[in-house]
Formats: sequence, structure tokens, C-alpha cells
Amino acid sequence: MRYPSWMDVLALTRKLIDIESTTGREAAVGAALADQLTQVGYDVERMPVEDDRFNVLGTHPQHPRPELVLSTHMDTVPPFIPSSETADRIHGRGSCDAKGIIAAQIAAAEKLKLQGIYVGLLFLVGEERDSQGAQVANRQPRGSKFLINGEPTENKLAVASKGSLRVELVARGRMAHSAYPQLGESAIEKLLDAVENVRKLKLPTNPKAGPCTLNIGLLEGGRAPNVIPDYACAHLLYRLVGPTDELRRQIIAAAGEKADPSFILEIPYMEFATVPGIETMIAAFTTDIPALTNWGQPLLIGPGSIHVAHTEGEYIEKRALLEAVDLYAGVARQLLSRV
Repeated sequence: MRYPSWMDVLALTRKLIDIESTTGREAAVGAALADQLTQVGYDVERMPVEDDRFNVLGTHPQHPRPELVLSTHMDTVPPFIPSSETADRIHGRGSCDAKGIIAAQIAAAEKLKLQGIYVGLLFLVGEERDSQGAQVANRQPRGSKFLINGEPTENKLAVASKGSLRVELVARGRMAHSAYPQLGESAIEKLLDAVENVRKLKLPTNPKAGPCTLNIGLLEGGRAPNVIPDYACAHLLYRLVGPTDELRRQIIAAAGEKADPSFILEIPYMEFATVPGIETMIAAFTTDIPALTNWGQPLLIGPGSIHVAHTEGEYIEKRALLEAVDLYAGVARQLLSRV
């Protein structure tokens, strides 16, 4: 397949990887994308989010309200890892999550443009933390009927994605000299009891998406080895497969008087549309889609494997990246044929 000379998908992927854009520091990569899209004839809007951070929305001058939008995120998790490549792979932070996807989506939009089909491009900040960019974009929809979101799904269409529930368990005690523990009350011991009770809960299962899972991601507390601790906290993350009302009730009951649960953030479990002829999968991770409800019927697909995302060895297969260009264009054509 031949693209215009500027559209070297592999080179663009490396160019984007080499711009550091860990969450909160996306301004430089946003500016690079805005310039790239302007150069090839898009009307580009820098959608302010916070401080110098902004989303990038690209539309064709004659089609400012496209019926379909390709979207993914510009931010990455730390640390910054510059690009490198082998014969078959591009390595570096964001190679599969999600800067390679950005390059594939731009190439797909250009391929569609040559066929007289005009789609929008929406690149967002903050997905790796709280979907702040998506929340801002959701207050400014442009009337699109379909949203194709890009995440590493191995070029399979996701039929569902698990949600997430962040919980903090806080235990409080009373400080004392460790030589006289009877004079204090250990917050850490109380927290350990609460966490053990929560771990014993039977978590729900969804026939389509599988089991809800729990990760105890962070434990903190105490002052010094010779001080009875007066504070301790556990940070928990559940991967959701349905509503949370009953789960929340069970967590509160399991913590009992040992610790106080706070429900920090919930991203709901989602099910998605598909199109014929493409293999499907279940995404155990969360995406920006729940925060983009005003941008049309969502689909989720992208090159790369989530199993290498967020790792020191993150990479994307060159072949999968190029195949994604055709996939995005093909899915877009099928969806727009229904309109």
C-alpha cells in the first residue's frame, strides 16, 4: 500500500515516541500533532484542558462535523523511554500505548480522504490517570455517530472492557512508644485485618467478561520502627465486570470497624458494537470510552498487545501497525455505510 510521501507510519510513530508526554506533560506532543495535521490540510482545534495541556481535534475544512471520529490518547505512563527499532518492532514508551495507534489513525484518515470519506481525529490528554481530556471533550461533542477508540487489542475488536473501582482503606490508631504497645493502638495491625477480610470477599463473574479481580497496589503508614503507628492506608483497585452497588456494600461490611473505605474513582464496565469479519476479544483494562458518551456509538480496536504496555520493554510489531491502518479504514467504511 502506498501513502503520500509524508505519511510514513513507522517514522511518525518514532517521532511521537521521542516526544516525552507522561501524563501532565502532553503539551509538546499535542503541539507536534497539531502541526502535523495542519500541514496535511486539517482544521485543527486545540481544546484547552488544564494549564498548557490541550486535546487535539482535527477535521476536514469542508466536513467540520464528521459522522465518525478516530480517537486515542497522547499521554503515557512514566518513565519516558525513547524510541528504538529492530527489523520487526518499534520499541519505546507509547509505542503500543498509544503513539503507534495515533500514527495508524492519521494514516487511516488520509487513506479514507483519498476515497472521498472524511473522518475526524481526536487525540486526548490524561487517559492514563483520570481521563481528564476525555471529560473535557465530552462537554464539546460535534455530533459524530461513531467513535472508534484506539487501545492495544492486538487488532481485535473488543466486545467489552472491564471497568475499575479505586478504593482507599484508611485505619487510624494511637501513637505510643513501641516498648509499651499496650499504651497505643496500631493502625497497621487494624489495616492488615481489614485488608484480609476484604481479600476473602467472593467477587462477581460476568459470563461475557469473566471475573472481577482485585489488586492491592499500595500499602503505606507508620512513622518509625519504634513507634506504634497511628495511621495506615491501603490502595485497592478492582477490575469491574458489572455494577458496583453490592460490591461497595460488601467492602464496607468487610472493613467493619477496622478501617474506613473511601471510593475514589469508578469507571464502569462497558460493552461495545462490533462489525462482521474481525476477530473479537475482551479488554480487561479501562479506556477513555466511558468519558466520551457524547461522541457516538463506541468501538474499541488497536494494534499492539496490552501485555507489553506499561513495561520497560514496550514495543509494537511493525506489521501489526501497518495492518491497523487498513483495519481502521475498513471498520470506518462499514460503519458509515449504515448511515
